[in-house]
Amino acid sequence: MSVVTGSSPTIPTTLTPGTWTLDGPHSEVGFTVRHAGISKVRGSFDDVSATLRVAETLEKSLATATIVAQSFNSNDANRDAHVRSADFFDVDQFPHLTFVSTGCTGSGDTYDLHGDLTIRGITKSVTLHTEFNGVAVDPFGATRAGFSAVTVISRKEFGLTWNAALEAGGVLVGDKVTIHVEAAFIAPES
Repeated sequence: MSVVTGSSPTIPTTLTPGTWTLDGPHSEVGFTVRHAGISKVRGSFDDVSATLRVAETLEKSLATATIVAQSFNSNDANRDAHVRSADFFDVDQFPHLTFVSTGCTGSGDTYDLHGDLTIRGITKSVTLHTEFNGVAVDPFGATRAGFSAVTVISRKEFGLTWNAALEAGGVLVGDKVTIHVEAAFIAPES
């Protein structure tokens, strides 16, 4: 992460320095995309790993994530197989989607997390509008931090160009994809 707007980069005081790891069962990386111009399809990825390396300042901190493309899930087996194919993610050639943070601006509970998103071997800069949801200790003694984030990308910019024309005009799959993240991270053990 990089500098925060204001006089000095700071991290929320409740985040202790160290490497926090994603709690997969309590997190989700999902998406929404327009379908046939009239509805939205939602889905998620079932296999995501991520770390949040919290340093003394935001400029020294780092967030990374790796998504297994094969874990794409929209609750429709035919659509999932098509999206995993060479028409879209081409999971045989590009098995992972990745994110690596390059900077962070904001303060308090809202931040813009800037980073490089790679899909199909194409890397583009994105900004995740992020809300820090706080820190809590669960009944089992683990310290957890929660974040919500959202960004909108153009799928065509990542080489996801497959589409089909509709008889009434327009196309089957919209270009804009909204990515939403609900992330719970577990603190490093002391």
